[in-house]
Amino acid sequence: MIIETKKPLTYPFVLTPLPFAYDALEPYIDAATMRIHHDKHHQAYITHLNAALKGYPELHDFSIEELLRRSNELPVTIRQTVHDQGGGHFHHQYFWKILKPGAAGAKPIGALAQAIARDFGSVDAFKTKFVETGTKHFASGWVFLVVNQADGKLEVLSRPDHDSVLLEKKTALLINDLWEHAYYLKYQSDRADYLNAFWNVINWEYVNQRLESLHTTKEQYQLVT
Repeated sequence: MIIETKKPLTYPFVLTPLPFAYDALEPYIDAATMRIHHDKHHQAYITHLNAALKGYPELHDFSIEELLRRSNELPVTIRQTVHDQGGGHFHHQYFWKILKPGAAGAKPIGALAQAIARDFGSVDAFKTKFVETGTKHFASGWVFLVVNQADGKLEVLSRPDHDSVLLEKKTALLINDLWEHAYYLKYQSDRADYLNAFWNVINWEYVNQRLESLHTTKEQYQLVT
């Protein structure tokens, strides 16, 4: 069970090292992509976010989740930057945590497997829905497996750019990056192949723990930072 007890990280935000080597996910995600994706793109989101917040010390105690949840209350001069750059940081910090070397052949487990069977009919049906949603998504964005807090059911959806589901009363369990920097070096324009390869690098134990934590706490789960 995952329970967040420490205070979420706040300003200045920092790039956390990958929990595995750059080449640990090969042949599904190549080392060059991982190095550029993590060290360049994710770092750039953090750099721009910190720069935007520098002149607003009253916001420096806010976690990235709090900033995004309250984005409509932020000063107009930084509102869009926090949405874009903060959203990029927010999504990526979780994306790295759901990736796991040596996960080829692994399947959803526990409460997650039961919920997938209940809401999609089977794991294969869920995977088909996830890949189709991500493949059909226009341009950049993210594809999600979420819990709808209204009824507790799982849903697959996509959102453009770095739009978050935080404001939609939905909690993300599984996410995948649809921006071209996440896959173009290896898969070029074949996003479907990239999405299908994704099933070989998922830490299902961690995703299941997220769902079980939600059920246990009866609260919206905050992404661990």
